[in-house]
Amino acid sequence: MAIRETGIIRNKEQMRNWTRSMRAQGKTIGLVPTMGYLHQGHLSLIAEARKHAQLIVVSIYVNPGQFSANEDLSTYPSDFQGDIEKLQSTPDGVDVVFNPYNMYDYGEERERSGGKKREKEEGVVSCLEDERGGGFGHETWIRVEGLEKGMCGKSRPVFFRGVATVVAKLFNIIEPDVAVFGKKDYQQWRIIQRMVRDLDFAVKVIGSEMIRDKDGLAMSSRNVHLSPREREQIQTVMFFCDIYKNHMRARHLSISRSLFEAKKGKNICSELRRSVIESIEAAGGKIDYVEIVDQESLEAINDEEITRGGGGGVVICVAAWFGKVRLIDNMEIDVLQHS
Repeated sequence: MAIRETGIIRNKEQMRNWTRSMRAQGKTIGLVPTMGYLHQGHLSLIAEARKHAQLIVVSIYVNPGQFSANEDLSTYPSDFQGDIEKLQSTPDGVDVVFNPYNMYDYGEERERSGGKKREKEEGVVSCLEDERGGGFGHETWIRVEGLEKGMCGKSRPVFFRGVATVVAKLFNIIEPDVAVFGKKDYQQWRIIQRMVRDLDFAVKVIGSEMIRDKDGLAMSSRNVHLSPREREQIQTVMFFCDIYKNHMRARHLSISRSLFEAKKGKNICSELRRSVIESIEAAGGKIDYVEIVDQESLEAINDEEITRGGGGGVVICVAAWFGKVRLIDNMEIDVLQHS
């Protein structure tokens, strides 16, 4: 396979100038935002982006704004040279890698402040706001207030405002026509969709299906931190995807009209949620949350609502700790409308 040379841009203005010059030539641009340590899941996002745009930009940036001061920013895995080699070996490659050093370093604010660091604020702050963060002068955040409240937003209170803000910055710098996000980070994908709608970004946001390893574990850069024992524990239950399938087979349930008719009034959500929790805990995991929510609003669905149906869909979202590694997963379920 021929290796395609990939351009690397680190300066925001240079990135914006490249994009605008390409757009002036009539080219369409797709963006795949990443934090690096790329795996097959990331490469599948690039393949999806190729279906919708002529030129592809991959951003590699570990965003301090989405980590709180006590989270794993310093241990987040990184292999920039390996990432470039993977991108170059990908069919059709990518056109540019945007790898800024610090997207929050505003030189003029630093000069005016004499390089002074802001006082540490009370409550939960991001690494950017922490006295070690180096985010001179940055104080503007984007919040998608409803969608960010539940699930990951409960245990990671600064996470989604950090994600929404850095993605907005990327959109303003790169000005892509389309941007592709993985559905593994389901709540994140829905939040970015809502931000784009509410703030009138001229970007089409595409959700790409999750990629799993052979053992069923959703691909994640953090998986590298799992010990062999922890990986074995996860394989014991075939992780969340197969927990769901096994439960449904065991209960003889199917998402169809017969489900709603046969199980009307029964505790379908409660049974499924309890089964997932028990399976993960039996494998040595510690539950952060197990939620069954509407795919669009991310509001919790109760037994009566899923029994009644409504023509939309629900998603089972799970977060659990195995050792020091926090893993997330989800599965969409279509709910058929019927009279």
